[in-house]
Amino acid sequence: MNRTQAREWLVKLLYQFDVSKSEPSDILNRFFENNDPEEEKDYIEKTFYGIVENVNNIDDRIKKYLKNWDINRIAKIDLAIMRCSFYEILYCDDIPNSVSINEAVEIAKKYSTEKSPSFINGILGSLVKDFNNDGDNYDN
Repeated sequence: MNRTQAREWLVKLLYQFDVSKSEPSDILNRFFENNDPEEEKDYIEKTFYGIVENVNNIDDRIKKYLKNWDINRIAKIDLAIMRCSFYEILYCDDIPNSVSINEAVEIAKKYSTEKSPSFINGILGSLVKDFNNDGDNYDN
C-alpha cells in the first residue's frame, strides 16, 4: 500500500467514525484485521488517532473558512477529506502542504461530487495562505 492508498483508507475510516459513532479503536482494529497496510500502518494509526483526538480543533479551523456554510451541511465524505488534510497541514511537518492538498483534491474527485474538489481546494488553499502568513502560530 502506498501513501495515496493509505490516505484513501484513512478518509474511509474517518467517514465510518463520523457516521457510526463507534469507538475509534474498534474501527481501526477491524480495519487492520481485514487489511494489511504494510509500511503505511503507522501513518494510518497515528493520523487516525491524531484526527480523532483533535477533531474539535480541526473542525473549528474548518469553520473559519466556510463562507455562508454550516459545517453540518458539508457532505460527510468531504468533511473526512478536509479533516485528513487539515491534520496533515497543521500537525505533520514532514508532509508538504501542496502534497496534502493535491491528495485531498484527488480523493474528492474519486469519492465525492463534481463540485467538491474545487470547494475543498479553496478551503485548504485559504488555510495554507493563512498558515504561511501567520507562521507556525496555529495552536490557538
